[in-house]
Amino acid sequence: MAIKLFDSLTRESRELRPAEADGVFRFYNCGPTVWAPAHIGNFRTFVINDVLRRLLELEFPGKVRHVRNLTDVDDRTIGQARAEGRPLAEITGKWTEKFHADCAALNCLRPHVEPTATGNIREQVDMIEVLMKKGNAYRSADGSVYFKIGSFPGYGSLSRIRERELKVTNSASDADHKDDAGDFALWKAFKPEEDGEVKWPGPNGAAQGRPGWHIECSAMIKRHLGETIDLHTGGVDLLFPHHENEIAQSQCCNGATLARHWYHTEHLLVDGTTMSKSRGNYYTLGDLVEKGHSAMAVRYALLAGHPRKQLNFMLDSLHAAESALATLSQFYEGLKSALRAGPSEAPSKLFDGVFRALADDLNIPSAFGALFTAINGFELGGAKPGDLSAFERVMLALGFDLSRKASGNDAVDCPAGISALAEKRWAARLAKDFASADSLRRQLEAAGWTMRDGKDGFALEPMKKA
Repeated sequence: MAIKLFDSLTRESRELRPAEADGVFRFYNCGPTVWAPAHIGNFRTFVINDVLRRLLELEFPGKVRHVRNLTDVDDRTIGQARAEGRPLAEITGKWTEKFHADCAALNCLRPHVEPTATGNIREQVDMIEVLMKKGNAYRSADGSVYFKIGSFPGYGSLSRIRERELKVTNSASDADHKDDAGDFALWKAFKPEEDGEVKWPGPNGAAQGRPGWHIECSAMIKRHLGETIDLHTGGVDLLFPHHENEIAQSQCCNGATLARHWYHTEHLLVDGTTMSKSRGNYYTLGDLVEKGHSAMAVRYALLAGHPRKQLNFMLDSLHAAESALATLSQFYEGLKSALRAGPSEAPSKLFDGVFRALADDLNIPSAFGALFTAINGFELGGAKPGDLSAFERVMLALGFDLSRKASGNDAVDCPAGISALAEKRWAARLAKDFASADSLRRQLEAAGWTMRDGKDGFALEPMKKA
């Protein structure tokens, strides 16, 4: 089944397919900056990319090459190392380990290659030297190197930045050394008061220092995937300036298109607003686990909205996720019990609607609706081995490990049939089939359950007895 994704560059839905003769699908997504624990907003993007990776693996088995980087040198990592009085590698090593542990808890597949910025300094310097020779970059008075955006006519094609006022946020020290306000740093000259001991030999004619943030990804893509890749993904916050700058420097250096397809995940809101420690709505995975919620419930909740729409995360979303996972687990156990021992079969068509939704711009809410509709109408007495194979294939694609603890300490113990009914009603509501949604709500109330709707999720509660 062909996978179609919205392309941020062309603003069209386009089919994903490998372009190279070897048939390998080359896929890069921007990874974390390892200076602190990743928060759930970061993990929304990583979990969505994980579903995409799993879907690609099913579509192109053995022919997917996934690269995700680690930014282990930039202003924030260096600033954290200085604040703690510890070596940069010690700081980044600690938070890399934490990131990997969180990814494992959320059942995210490891990328095939996970390069670090510090492990690719030579590649970055080489690219900068090519850009300088071609006239796309220049050395400033302090020995830094900047990319000249005026040398690339296509600048702004991804973000449409030329269609609105260019907003530049540079430090005063940067502005003093640049030819144009929009130019960006490829190499930053060493400043002992800011960089401590972090420095490398620079490009020819430049000072010792460190790479700018944007060149890091371009160099790692070129080294591990080639000059042109099939898909580049990331959060919408990276679209400008990071991805715009990647395109400019890569295409000027290599003389080739950087990515054939771009896909961006929208922001995560918490309780209707941006996350902030001062608001008390800033969560890491560890924070939510400490509250009694499972990592699988967090994964489910982060997948509950369409990737290209803002998702409003609430703690109630986790209760709904826990209930849904309990339903899936009960269905799975019931299916295995009904079949007992028997020969395996190719997957049946029971959950084909789930894959049709996933292949249509990663429409995960519709996929959830199709999943629970199929479960709600299924009679275990008629189960076939192919149905079990089909269900396991869906769980593989969505990344749900049902062997893990599915509910938190404060989760409502909800019968499987009730949870499936609630998921069916939620799918009807998302499809704007309000007549069916009202009918299903009445069925829930008749069974003694109240369903409270939120913007991006629901909560089930047993009705109080009179």
